[in-house]
Amino acid sequence: MRSLRCAANAAARFTALSMVLGTAGLMAGPLAHAANLQISPVSISFQPGQNAAGIQLQNNGDTPLYGQVRVYAWDQRDGNDALTPTTQLVASPPVIEVAPNSTQTIRLVRRAGAQATPAGAAEQTYRILIDELPRGDSQQGNVAIRLQYSVPAFVLPADGQAAPKLEWSTFQRDGAWHLRAFNAGTLHAQIGATSVRIGARDVELSKGLLGYALPGRAREWALPPDVASGMPAPLGIQATVNTRPESASAVVARD
Repeated sequence: MRSLRCAANAAARFTALSMVLGTAGLMAGPLAHAANLQISPVSISFQPGQNAAGIQLQNNGDTPLYGQVRVYAWDQRDGNDALTPTTQLVASPPVIEVAPNSTQTIRLVRRAGAQATPAGAAEQTYRILIDELPRGDSQQGNVAIRLQYSVPAFVLPADGQAAPKLEWSTFQRDGAWHLRAFNAGTLHAQIGATSVRIGARDVELSKGLLGYALPGRAREWALPPDVASGMPAPLGIQATVNTRPESASAVVARD
């Protein structure tokens, strides 16, 4: 969550667990929601040749909702998510007002110069940030809660056989042990429920979304104390990757 706040402030960094309610994270199922605002879908995939898509905002409350929409190119650097403002994918309208008990659609359009994807190229990855802005009629003394949603958007590669290929490893940095998932494939890996086996013990790292490993990039997580205390040691990995269970081993890296 610290990375997401940096993205908003410096337009450079972002965490893949993606919605903020005040300072707390929130993301759920096929329909994201907080208070009276619902967003669907919570993930967008542009098929090869597809140049437009939409996000539907639904206001179930009795007062208007106001907000802004920003689009970022999504990358990963040094094991963390990173955001950079982009014009290759455009959101319209950039400023929103959703009337009470009604819906509005945000249209996402790929610019003409970004539509050609070279053969064999990896998918393109973006994040759409939707900020719910405070109402102007807030009474003095009340706390205006600001909601921020982050919707991942993927431009799929032309290769219909594209897939993620995760290579797991562990390493030590500043005295702390970390787990790294490097994606050698050309398609993102959405890493869900994950556990590790160290010795005869199974330790759960995440019941739900652990994070994403983008094509050609690595994502890193600090290992919990009950795993780190047994390091260095090989780890068995049980993870749900793009909704499918996978088994792997994490070797101790030498870097």
